[in-house]
This record gives sequence, C-alpha cells and structure tokens, in this order.
Amino acid sequence: MYDYNDIRTVHLEITEKCNAACPMCARNINGGEDNPWLQNAELSLNDIITIFPDKFIQQLNHIFMCGNYGDPIVAKDTLKVFKHFRNINPTLYLGMNTNGSARTVSWWKDLATMIGSDGYVVFSIDGLEDTNYLYRKNTVWEKIIKNAKAFIDAGGIAHWEYIVFEHNEHQVEEARRLSEQMGFQKFQVKTSSRFFSSVSGSTKSYIKTIDRNGSEIVIREPREALYANPMTKEMSSIAEEKEIIFPTKKADLLGKLNPEMFNSNSKVQQYYDTTPIKCKVKEEKSIYISAEGILQPCCWVAGQMYNWYHTPKGSQIWSVINKVGKENISALNYTIEEILDNEYLNLVEESWSKSSCNEGKLQVCAKTCGLNDAFAQQYL
Repeated sequence: MYDYNDIRTVHLEITEKCNAACPMCARNINGGEDNPWLQNAELSLNDIITIFPDKFIQQLNHIFMCGNYGDPIVAKDTLKVFKHFRNINPTLYLGMNTNGSARTVSWWKDLATMIGSDGYVVFSIDGLEDTNYLYRKNTVWEKIIKNAKAFIDAGGIAHWEYIVFEHNEHQVEEARRLSEQMGFQKFQVKTSSRFFSSVSGSTKSYIKTIDRNGSEIVIREPREALYANPMTKEMSSIAEEKEIIFPTKKADLLGKLNPEMFNSNSKVQQYYDTTPIKCKVKEEKSIYISAEGILQPCCWVAGQMYNWYHTPKGSQIWSVINKVGKENISALNYTIEEILDNEYLNLVEESWSKSSCNEGKLQVCAKTCGLNDAFAQQYL
C-alpha cells in the first residue's frame, strides 16, 4: 500500500479510556454501558519507545492523538509522550483532539509550552454552558474553559470544534464570538454524519439514546439546512427513513447480534458496491496506531474492529485481519516496517477492486473514501 520510508503522518490513539460518555460515541452502547469488546487499553511511554524508533520519528512531519474511543488527556503518559516526540524531532507538528475537561491548569500550561507553535489542540466543545453537557456527558464547562484559557494564555494554538445539533444550533455564532474573545485561532463548525446509518442503510432525524443513569436522551439533527451534513442529505435520497432504537445494555448484546450481511437490493448497498475508492491516508502517507498497538491504515478501518453492534470479531474487517493474524499487525510485537512489509495493507487495498461488499470489498472504505465522502463533508 505504501513504503515504510514514505510515511509522514501518524494518527495515534494512546488510550481507549475517556472521562466523558457521549451518547453517539462507539465507546458505549448507544449512550449506556461501556462497549463490552473494549479492554480500556492504553499505551505507556515505554510502549511508545518500542513502537516508534527515533529514526522513524525523525522522518515524520505530523503526529496527532485522537482516535475512536479514548481521550488523550486521560492517558497517564500523554505529556511525557509528547515531550519524547518533541525531543527526538524538534520540528515535528504535534496535535491532539480532546473534550478538555480533565487535568490541571499547570498540565495544560506545560502542554502549551512543549508543543509551542509547531502544533495545536482541538477542543471539542458542542455548545455553551447550558448545552455542551447535553452531548458531552460528564464534562464540566467551567473546567473546559479554564483549561482552554490556560493553554491559550501559555502560548498554545487552540481550535474550537463545534458539532451542531438541534439543541445547540442557535448558539453557533455566540460560541464563535466567545472563541475569538478567548484567543482560539480557529472555530470549526462540524456537521454530524451519524444521522445516517451505514449498517441499516437508513436515515433518521433523531437518535434515541440513554445516559449512564438510564434516562432517555433524544439527539436530534439540526433544523437549519445549513448545518445538515451534505453526505447525509445526498444519501437520504436513496436511503429509507426510519427510527432505529439500539440496545443499551451488555446483556442485550451478547449472543444476539450477527456479523454484518450486505443487502444487495438496497440502493445504499448498491452505492457501496459500485463507488470507486480514493484512499485519503494512502495519499497522505499516513498510518494509524491503536491503543492496543495495532497498526491500521486509518481510524475508520480500526473502528470496525470493536463495533458494539456486532458480535465479537463479527464485522467485515476481521475477514482481512484473520488472514494474517491480529498478533502480526501489532506494533508491540513487530516493527512498523515489518508490518508494512506483510500482506495486510495490500489485502485492504485489494478489496477495493472486488465486485461488491459481499465479495469482499470493504464497506468502511466505500463509506469514508467513496464519492460521497462522509468525513470531508462534516466541515463547513
């Protein structure tokens, strides 16, 4: 898929742990109990030193911490890991995405000083004091603002990323003004693509979830057309509109879900079967390392490993992983160079030319890197 010496960007998920409980996050079962397939894996500084040789770090342009499940501010060694990367490559561009609601002010000042002008932190803040908590469950507005201010005042480059829902769409411009007053260098409006389900091939204007106490939460898409995800609007023309209510407890999952089956009669499925794939990370020369140390081409492919709505190892990506063995794509077992030299990433790429998803074309690749690009169209 690409050569070891060509890699320039690493997307690192340092932990699967998180202090928040966002209802549409894959880390929990539709806002309820924790995803039962996760192990709360986390990489230590020693793990990072094992995975990333100094010479490899020196060839990189960009490392950023984000991922599918965890928040890097929760990991024990995040600051130490960033300092390690900075010491090895003084010009490396460092980034992090976070909810901002953890750590001390002094920790955030240290982070700003260490990252300097060669990097950034994206604060995911979806509303103001009276609305952010409605989605960013378990986060504390006062702490987020205090931490962001400490980071910015210490010279850190901060971006505010704002997912728009019905409950916060009226505050977008007020939040933008606050971001300017505080010194954020960028305010990014983000439209959610999660009101379209690639699993069922359906769209919905709201999603019923629960919080950790079992109380129902209904998350609704924005009313204003400006804030609707373009991909969702495009797919809605061929998708069915229906309400989907997922289970919320581990007991409701175990033994009751089956591996995905692709409905060839669905217009959405026909789109996935036929859309050409233009892989973003192949062009960017980027790889993803999970909190388990697993090397994948990207977070989207990695995110298919532990979907709570499949049986363990029931999603399509496991048909590829099982051909090489999960242990053989672990950067804790083998070097990044050795993993790139085995057949795994080539098998991922070869799937794109399959005639359909039933024949082995990876649906996750069709969804994220097909013509209707769900990811790129989130950003206004």
